Amino acid sequence: MSADFKKKFNDDYYTLATYNGINLMGAAIAKAKSTDPVKVAAAMDGLTVKSFAGEVQMRKSDHQLQQSMFITKWQKVDKNNAYSVENTGYTFVPIKQLDAYVSSTPTSCQMKRPS
Repeated sequence: MSADFKKKFNDDYYTLATYNGINLMGAAIAKAKSTDPVKVAAAMDGLTVKSFAGEVQMRKSDHQLQQSMFITKWQKVDKNNAYSVENTGYTFVPIKQLDAYVSSTPTSCQMKRPS
């Protein structure tokens, strides 16, 4: 999908970031068997879906998405890392991936839920 977009418009497909939100919303609606916002929000509690970077989970306590964190470096494109971000001649090169259970931080959120 993003390669086709790049070919057609010579630009990066930035809306890939919306994929998780749309995927979670669809899964929550299916789980709730409803489009009622309160029921859908409740269905999101702890919901896990697949993303382009593995599984992601909506944390029940505060509805913050828990996902892997990627540590990268910004460098010139080379034969091993050929994708030029925004046609700059540079790219993000992966250094390390931290699974969600490692990169997640505690929350003090006191999210108020509708009754």
